[in-house]
Amino acid sequence: MHVKRIPDTTALKQADLENLVTGILVEARKLGASQAEAGASMDSGLTLTVRLGDVETLEYQRDCGLGITVYFGGRKGTASTADLSSKAVEEALRAAVSIARYTAEDECAGLADATLMARDIPDLDLNHPWTLAPDAAIEIARTCEEAARSFDRRIENSEGATVGTHQGMRVYGNSHGFMGGYASSAHSLTCSVIGRQQDSMQRDDWYTAARDPLDLESPESVGRKAAQRTVARLGARRLTTREAPVLFAPDMARGLIAHFLSAMRGAAQYRQSSFLLGAAGKPVFPDFMQLSERPHLKKALASAAFDNEGVATRDAEIVDRGIAASYLLDSYSARKLKLASTGHAGGIRNLLVKPGKHDYSGLLHQMHTGLVVTDLMGQGVNPVTGDYSRGASGFWVDKGEIAYPVEEITIAGNLKDMYRNIIAVGNDVDERSAIRTGSILISSMTIAGE
Repeated sequence: MHVKRIPDTTALKQADLENLVTGILVEARKLGASQAEAGASMDSGLTLTVRLGDVETLEYQRDCGLGITVYFGGRKGTASTADLSSKAVEEALRAAVSIARYTAEDECAGLADATLMARDIPDLDLNHPWTLAPDAAIEIARTCEEAARSFDRRIENSEGATVGTHQGMRVYGNSHGFMGGYASSAHSLTCSVIGRQQDSMQRDDWYTAARDPLDLESPESVGRKAAQRTVARLGARRLTTREAPVLFAPDMARGLIAHFLSAMRGAAQYRQSSFLLGAAGKPVFPDFMQLSERPHLKKALASAAFDNEGVATRDAEIVDRGIAASYLLDSYSARKLKLASTGHAGGIRNLLVKPGKHDYSGLLHQMHTGLVVTDLMGQGVNPVTGDYSRGASGFWVDKGEIAYPVEEITIAGNLKDMYRNIIAVGNDVDERSAIRTGSILISSMTIAGE
């Protein structure tokens, strides 16, 4: 893979954005705002797709953004713009001020508490620029796709291989005197192919993503995995309706954890729209489950020293020995619940689900007979009741071994029961997301088929 370092020129950009934000905060005060905050960003990148050996798309992106929020007591006004010219910035600020003058008072509105602001902003090693010329990107994508297409004669078509590289700078400041910013990069390579076996056609994909291009999987590896996953699905069958254990593959398992996090968000709690209403301090999972947030992991895809309101992030146990330790709160939801912000404005940052002793193969043997879910379809999750019903495909397991692929089935249950019925977490951890988890085995779910 073509990887070339370039000098870090982001320092000047950060200074420019900090000066912009500082000026906005000063002007907001002059216009009578009791509090103000602003966030500015600059992003650039390249995305290229090759399909069947030919370049299908080549896009360069360069974007700017600015968001301004002002408070007049409990009245709030927000405006944004993608134009960072002086005139556009002034218009956005005056729009925010105008909006605030007409909004209703809200005693919970305002900046996060000043005492919670991040004071020490460590270098989390998030910025690894990649100078990738179009010719080099084309070679990477072609190599990846060719590895997939040549893997097996049953691979007969391709949806392409896509290379992406992006770099950005973000700065946030508020009238508490907080100012913080950092540069970051994100790179990825993905491949998707289609296979045929008699009347059965299947597609699947694989991708790699990292802050540092040196940490990406090789193009050949990505292509082979995409093809291997596709071929494995050929000849899929339907199942009859039954109750059986279900093993969620790591990329599917993180969705289960995401539903828990959504239910524990402050907004869902104060709106009483959560199936885990009032769950803080109560057991939700078996006592071997540990969900730990580690926002300061170097190079990690979701690391940050402060949240979207400038609140310092910190290591935390979100679930401690099966017990939901706290809600996930920004400043507004915290005030609604008469609590303190937990530094989660903008979401979770590197949630680590404690792995168990078994790898994927070991979990198959532990399950003995049941369903492995490798793909989910539809949005059949009720966030208020926890009812769960989604289309699925994957593999039927018999005596601890993959027996055959399955498709056109539905798995159903209730998330509360599903969480309590988790019997194992694998050590096959997928690190390509803000949620890092291995496979999750649930003792029983309803499988609806023929």
